[in-house]
Amino acid sequence: MKRYGLETLLMSFLLILGGCTDSGDREGAAVDSDQEEEQAIPVEIGGVKQGDVYAVYSGTASIEAFGEAMVEAKVGGEVRELLVEEGDVVRSGQILARLDGDRLRLELQQSIANMNKLEREYARNVELHEKGLVSPGAFENIKYDLEALRAASELARLELSYTEIRAPIDGVVAERYIKVGNTIDPNDATFKVTDLDPLIIYLHVPERDYRRLSAGQKATISVDALKDRQFVGSIARVSPVVDPATGTFKVTIEVPDQSGQLKPGMFGRINIVYDMHANALQVPRSAIVGSDDEPAVFVVEEDIARRQPVTLGLSSGASVEVVDGLSGTEQIVIVGQTGLRDGTRVDVVNPDAASTAGVPPGENQNAATAE
Repeated sequence: MKRYGLETLLMSFLLILGGCTDSGDREGAAVDSDQEEEQAIPVEIGGVKQGDVYAVYSGTASIEAFGEAMVEAKVGGEVRELLVEEGDVVRSGQILARLDGDRLRLELQQSIANMNKLEREYARNVELHEKGLVSPGAFENIKYDLEALRAASELARLELSYTEIRAPIDGVVAERYIKVGNTIDPNDATFKVTDLDPLIIYLHVPERDYRRLSAGQKATISVDALKDRQFVGSIARVSPVVDPATGTFKVTIEVPDQSGQLKPGMFGRINIVYDMHANALQVPRSAIVGSDDEPAVFVVEEDIARRQPVTLGLSSGASVEVVDGLSGTEQIVIVGQTGLRDGTRVDVVNPDAASTAGVPPGENQNAATAE
């Protein structure tokens, strides 16, 4: 009996000791959990800014000439003289080159001689016709022959004039294809004349932006070769149809350049402002959390992060407009917000930002350009 009582006593002691240990472990775990819950998450804050925000459509395209003409020879012959070179400014009708016209000149003289001979004969037949000495049929034949010779004379004169190759439009000689001494045939290319005022850009825009662009809107153009300059143009025309194969419509932009620095073939970057909101509240794009349907930001209030739903407007590469949800005096989390929940305690690692965060609207102006 004593043996059984001793074993019972020992078992009871072990059970009591185990219970005390489990209780201590649970209490320690609870304390650690509370400490983890109370541990603040480091974040960076920033303020809401106010300024004009612009909605801009951006695209790229090559710059082209407004007018371009390939000057072809209308008659054949040997090139006797070149009067212009590549890069020369020319006017419509200006002589660019002269061809050998000896044969055509002789043909013209022969045609004129035949015409003069028939004119004298016609004059004599007029008197005879009035006296009734020439039949009406014979007189009419002479009259028609004279008209045919006059037309042939004018045609020979026109052919001779074609030996002077002339510019069809105002512009600049872009290319010369002939040399002195070359013998060319009719329809051979001789020069290319390009009209550089204004220059043209054909921009192919997705159909979703059709209602945003219209004739008269301003466009700024920059090119890699002239990085320190921007050129201003405007939309001249918007195509009334959408290409079903590409889902785009064509926008024609005219770019005047009196300096002559822009050249056809340059690669241009085009920005077209189609909307603007003045004095708009803006926050960094990185501060936005949530989905596109339910965007939000985290506002810091007494070291506690509060999730604040917002309504967004125009956006830019670095900023986005807040239409509703903020007053402009809040301190918002701009770094570290991905791990936050509503009510999380935070540790602001850039407390100096608090002096600029929460500035009332109107005291910190900033303009942004949206794409």
